[in-house]
Amino acid sequence: MTKGYLTTHVLDTARGLPAGGMRIELYRLSDGRRDLLCRMVTNADGRTDEQVLPADRFAVGTYELVFHAGEYLDAIGAAPETPRFLDVIPIRFGMSGADSHYHVPLLLSPYGYSTYRGS
Repeated sequence: MTKGYLTTHVLDTARGLPAGGMRIELYRLSDGRRDLLCRMVTNADGRTDEQVLPADRFAVGTYELVFHAGEYLDAIGAAPETPRFLDVIPIRFGMSGADSHYHVPLLLSPYGYSTYRGS
C-alpha cells in the first residue's frame, strides 16, 4: 500500500494573506483522458480541510490542479476587468514517488502566479 499523498494551499501575495474561499479541482490525466477526482474550497488559512489526494486514493501519475482564481479575485473585490487577466489556473505535474508527500502551492496576485514543489 502506498503512503503518498497530495496537499496544496493558496497565498494571496498582493494582500499578504491566505486565499480563503478559492475553488480547486483535481484531475488525473491518463491515456488522453482528464478525469475529475475531487473538488474542494480553501479554508480561511488558504488550505483545504482534507488532503487533496489522500494515501488511500494516491497513485503515481500525471495530475492537474485547477485553481479558480478569477472567482476568488471577484469575491475579494479586486479591481474588475473583463476578461480577467488570470481566471482559471491549471497546474499540471507528475507524481512519481509512491511514498512521497507532494505539496503544490499557488502564490497568487491579480497579474501573476507561481508554484513549486513544497514540503
